[in-house]
Amino acid sequence: MKCNKAIPILRIFDYDKAVEFYVNWLGFKIDWEHTFEENTPVYMQISLDGIELHLSEHHGDSSPGAHIHIDCTGLKAFHKEIIDKKYKYNRPGLEKTFYGTWAVTVNDPFFNKITFNEELTEAEKQNNN
Repeated sequence: MKCNKAIPILRIFDYDKAVEFYVNWLGFKIDWEHTFEENTPVYMQISLDGIELHLSEHHGDSSPGAHIHIDCTGLKAFHKEIIDKKYKYNRPGLEKTFYGTWAVTVNDPFFNKITFNEELTEAEKQNNN
């Protein structure tokens, strides 16, 4: 077996709040959306620089409170970009972790967490000792 990628499904409860958080603040784009008919729950895919997430209003698709760990590069610039937007519900820090990364953790309006991680450079690792 060879697997190519995993796409987490996160539970959402409010389409407009999800768009405000994921698209307007974090910078994801909506790839596609699906509803079975008018006034039914939405299921959608969003993406950002190689990250794909599925967001679902369907009660059986996922439970709120998931925590996703994402490896990335350019984290300091991303952190500055989202902080500069002055999103009133979330102002994450940039932290060094015990496992050798920089991390930015954001909490969505539906109790899910996303931790973006970037490995420390060799010089940063040396300064840690």
